[in-house]
Amino acid sequence: MAEPESTEHRTETDRIPADEPPSCSSLTTKELQQNWREVKKRERPVRLLFEIPSTRIIEHVLSKHVVYEVVVMRSGSFDSRRVSVERRYSDFLRFHHKLLEEFNEELEEVVFPRKLLSRNFCPELISERRLALQDYLAKLFATRCVRYSPHFPKFFTESEQKRAHSLLRAGQFQLAVKDLQTVLEVEEKLLPWQNPTLIVPTLSALAVCYRDLEQPEQAFAAAQRALPPTRRYGLKRYRASLLDLLVDLGYQLGRPVAQLQEELTVLRDAERGEVSSRSLKELVVHEFT
Repeated sequence: MAEPESTEHRTETDRIPADEPPSCSSLTTKELQQNWREVKKRERPVRLLFEIPSTRIIEHVLSKHVVYEVVVMRSGSFDSRRVSVERRYSDFLRFHHKLLEEFNEELEEVVFPRKLLSRNFCPELISERRLALQDYLAKLFATRCVRYSPHFPKFFTESEQKRAHSLLRAGQFQLAVKDLQTVLEVEEKLLPWQNPTLIVPTLSALAVCYRDLEQPEQAFAAAQRALPPTRRYGLKRYRASLLDLLVDLGYQLGRPVAQLQEELTVLRDAERGEVSSRSLKELVVHEFT
């Protein structure tokens, strides 16, 4: 009778690779439960969380108002990029009215914090409203039609986007970059629920600012990132202008640009008269006017 084969004589194919997880039969109940928790954590859907951690009172000569810091972050994993914007109660109110025009029935059970007729600057009432607005945003995000609506990202980005483009038109590119970076970070958090072209105008504006700030590497990177969604979703005017900028910057940086040049030539030859011949800067300047 042959003796059992020694484990020392097993071939490489018989051995379990070190990087493979152990089989279920070799795990204890505790280890199985831990593995299951890790799998569930990875599969947990990412959501947006909204926090209003602080407020401040802005006083003018004849008036004053409260602004709320709105922090946008993702759940599911540690989000180190907590981006925030500031909004007044009147901004929330306009946003709510726009949503009601389109989603009145869907928002029937979403309560908007009532307007205060007096004691608007009482610390206790400001704190109460702060929490109510935070809860309001969470309920909006939980409403599918609102979550996918273009009104949703506009509330968090439109003010900064308009201010950035005003600064850009005034030649204050460094200040414009600061607002555009905030807008881009918010848009990136919203992308799973929004059209991927959402970031194209922002990246295009950043490319223009960086170029005028004589930072060609950053300008090239922003334009390069904006190009794929313009190709995929047929944004003809942006595509030609981005390609033109990338070719120009590519020559300046010593990058290979032959394919980009060929793509631009083919695009303009195939759709002559339909493709914008304006520079990216000309396009960006006329945005958000």
